[in-house]
Amino acid sequence: MRTRIVLAGRTLAVVLVSTALFGACSGMPTTDGAPPLTDLSPAATAARAQALGASDVTVQPATDGGFILGGKLDGDQFALAFPASWNRDGLLFAHGYSTPGTPVAVAQDPVGKDVGGGALKEAYAEGFAVGHSAYDKAGLGVQTGAENTLRLRNFLTDLGGKRTYVMGDSMGGGIVVTLLEMHPDAFAGGLARCGAVNSWETLIDQLMDMRVVYNFLTEGTPYSLAGEKDVRKNAIAPEPPASVKAEAAQAYVFGQMIKTARPALDLWITAQKNPDGREAHIIRIVTAIGGFEYDPASVAFPLLTVALGAEDMAATAGGWLYDNTSRVYSAPGMTDAEIEALNTGVQRVAAVPAARQYLRQWHTATGQLGAPLITVHNSIDSLVPYSQEEALARAVEAAGRQDRLLQFTVPAVRAPLPVYGIEGYTHCGFNKPETIAAWKFLRQWVETGARPTTTTLGDGVR
Repeated sequence: MRTRIVLAGRTLAVVLVSTALFGACSGMPTTDGAPPLTDLSPAATAARAQALGASDVTVQPATDGGFILGGKLDGDQFALAFPASWNRDGLLFAHGYSTPGTPVAVAQDPVGKDVGGGALKEAYAEGFAVGHSAYDKAGLGVQTGAENTLRLRNFLTDLGGKRTYVMGDSMGGGIVVTLLEMHPDAFAGGLARCGAVNSWETLIDQLMDMRVVYNFLTEGTPYSLAGEKDVRKNAIAPEPPASVKAEAAQAYVFGQMIKTARPALDLWITAQKNPDGREAHIIRIVTAIGGFEYDPASVAFPLLTVALGAEDMAATAGGWLYDNTSRVYSAPGMTDAEIEALNTGVQRVAAVPAARQYLRQWHTATGQLGAPLITVHNSIDSLVPYSQEEALARAVEAAGRQDRLLQFTVPAVRAPLPVYGIEGYTHCGFNKPETIAAWKFLRQWVETGARPTTTTLGDGVR
């Protein structure tokens, strides 16, 4: 068939041959009739991409004489940047959780946007092809993130790649662990930053616990979350209405996030005026029950995540996924009367067993790492607690794979929040030197076969 490919602003007519056969190594269609793998020119790469089933293929110039290959795989957008002297290795990035309603497209230039905290730009300069794939949906996306990133890895392999690494942040960090456990031979190594690396079941339980307790303790006060109080429903709809133009969708979602977080931040401001008062007591209870620090970000970020994502989480898991029917709530500083009132009055909901099983599949760590994994996590994180790292270490040890795990703990970072300028703990509070150091340790580990002996990311990187 005759296909048209956009190439650096021109149109290139390329004759391609379709086939129903499958490649032995990756499950992608074969490329009979496409240029040989020895030809890595932009035109030849675009032709191979098309023969492999990619649609809407584009090629644009990149920095230092390289090029960016864009398009769609099974309808999902992707972007791959190839340096002028490609070493045949690759680094792929899996992004984190995005609030439902957020556009799913990824950056068309994975190098220029500092994707991965600078790691992709660094790898590109070292001769690596780098890139990422959009997920099928916003919201909870461990399954689609893992499947689409694996598909992009297979695609890169069929374009001539030999060894591919994977990294991810937050939910993407959990996707890295998922891929290394479920597809042990697909990736050379993984880098997970601030990741939900052990269990989404545990993390969702923590966040939902905070919402039901917060709802009970703030009922009838000015600090109650706006909208729906049933934990099984979104407090307000995060998705933009049809009247909102596509280019304004992200701003609309951000506005809904601010609206949801504002009551908790108002509570924090009042609490600081009287540290021994009722408002401060509420925040201490809510954050303690969730396993977080007494901190404004550590109450606002978890609450807005589940208050805007509850319905998507349930739809993704195939049923309601949180169960507190037998939970007994308590926190330091609570009186017996407060504990009894909370446990009597808090909303109780039962989960669908299949939904709980879905969370375990996508994903609770087994510890069966198929390749070297480096994790980086702040000692205090306002959305994904450090306890995820501790639990991952136990799972890996139980599986006897300690030689494939290296964990770095980075000091907690505080920064102003978008609302009121209140300072709180960050989520994924790393600087570029720390990220690049972690990447270089991973590359060294894979290339030499020797696990780094260091316990820090390097002196003087902060």
